[in-house]
Amino acid sequence: MNGPNESANALELRGMSKSFGALAALSDIELSVGPGERRAVLGSNGAGKTTLFNCITGDFPPSEGSIRFFGEDITRFPPHERIRRGLRRTYQISLLFTGLSVIDNVYLSCLGVSRGRFSFLRPRRNDALVSSAEELTQRVNLWDERDTIVSDLSYGQQRQLEIAMALSGAPRFILFDEPAAGLSPTERRELVEILTNLPSHMGYIIIEHDMDVALRVSDYVTMMHNGRIFKEGKPAEIEEDPEVQALYLGGDGH
Repeated sequence: MNGPNESANALELRGMSKSFGALAALSDIELSVGPGERRAVLGSNGAGKTTLFNCITGDFPPSEGSIRFFGEDITRFPPHERIRRGLRRTYQISLLFTGLSVIDNVYLSCLGVSRGRFSFLRPRRNDALVSSAEELTQRVNLWDERDTIVSDLSYGQQRQLEIAMALSGAPRFILFDEPAAGLSPTERRELVEILTNLPSHMGYIIIEHDMDVALRVSDYVTMMHNGRIFKEGKPAEIEEDPEVQALYLGGDGH
């Protein structure tokens, strides 16, 4: 099952499966995502969405199959090598330095993917990484909170900060793991604006239980069920599909 951009794919999974003992979490996944494409992966709890992300990022090695990133086979690469090649990810539970300020979090994220990441020199005011951190903080609408300690941010603002950190180092592709979870309606609208305004060359996959958010920020949708790809199509096609409505909208509300 392929998306609309089948040549020079940003991400290509071929026959990917993942088992934990006798449990098959993923079975024979075939997935292609083109450069700059925004893909939503939807499905109820247990569908295999987070395991899919864990295999792509290298947190879990697949049991079978291959993963190619912009044409390069990264199936056996450790996570840091995938990051070096421009792959980023957010998590369901925010991973932030809660005792530091917003701008310090973003700066450290930029430093962590830079060549000077092991330097202990205090950054200069005109340091390129400082400029990058400031630009990313503005991009996610947190400039007014740049000096705020992260633990004092609202939950929605912490999710925005995590997006800024995922954008550090000019990634080529990002995996967003339920970025709208726990957000208020206003924060969800702001999230949609942030994702919509990302650079057009920057593709992503978004896992999301909020179908309204997912369909508004994606070009193409992959539905998963019981560790398999169940259906794919454009947002309008998925939203109107009777099987999707019966399985995900009329059943458990996801």
